Amino acid sequence: MKSFRKELWFNTKERMEFVNITPDVEDALRESRIREGLCLVNAMHITASVFINDNEHGLHQDYKEWLEELAPHEPLTRYRHNLTGEDNGDAHHKRQIMGREVVVAISDGKLDFGPWECIFYGEFDGRRRKRVLVKIIGE
Repeated sequence: MKSFRKELWFNTKERMEFVNITPDVEDALRESRIREGLCLVNAMHITASVFINDNEHGLHQDYKEWLEELAPHEPLTRYRHNLTGEDNGDAHHKRQIMGREVVVAISDGKLDFGPWECIFYGEFDGRRRKRVLVKIIGE
């Protein structure tokens, strides 16, 4: 069995932003030359997420509004975590809801998706450099 590892780096312009990273993961899969196996994609930061869903702008706006209702950024005093000098207590909660990672089957050298599925990097405490791990194993 072969193994391949690659890091993807992001620096979002907004505090909360969703980036379609499917093409980046597909590039990593081609680099790996693995035809059958599994692809793990995970956020390497506690205030970011990786998830699979539809690449539809309205859905992404709905997610942003829903997440902000569930875990509003302000008031900063809402979160005990922010008493440490941080201002990202909300981002930790948003990450917990959206998830840390995804695993996608690889079949015949391609990500084995259902209809409309794409991989997204979700940023909840942005405007600084962060990374995602792509780990591919198989034959």
